[in-house]
Amino acid sequence: MEQAAHWYAIDWRCRHTWGKSAYNTMWCLIGCAIGDFGTIFYFQYYQIEVSPWLILGLAMLNGILTSILLETILLMRSMPFNVALRTAAGMSLISMVSMEIAMNLTDWLLVGSLQLRWWSILPALAAGFVTPWPYNYWRLKALGMACH
Repeated sequence: MEQAAHWYAIDWRCRHTWGKSAYNTMWCLIGCAIGDFGTIFYFQYYQIEVSPWLILGLAMLNGILTSILLETILLMRSMPFNVALRTAAGMSLISMVSMEIAMNLTDWLLVGSLQLRWWSILPALAAGFVTPWPYNYWRLKALGMACH
């Protein structure tokens, strides 16, 4: 097996790889945001009083699960379901967890609690995108690994 390049040993100026990693990161963000924000909105809309840590954990778990589901659906265009599901489940958890943490932390810092406001969604999405994007670039460049 080939040794992975260190982060400082790869070419960080490749426009093609930045574009491809941005595309991959975007699809991951869409999937994560659906599950994450959907969970937070559900608890907020129905005014269910539980620990914010429970909501945070459920939101992050649902975000990761919906991301895997969306990726599976996208991959099924070019491969059978079982291979698509295995590929989607094998996506980088580092990328997804860092995305989830960045989105929720940004929302928490802006709103002061784990609730959605229309004006906090865009900054949370932006933070969720830029946080794992360099890692996704490195993973694609150094390891040749992407989720699509």
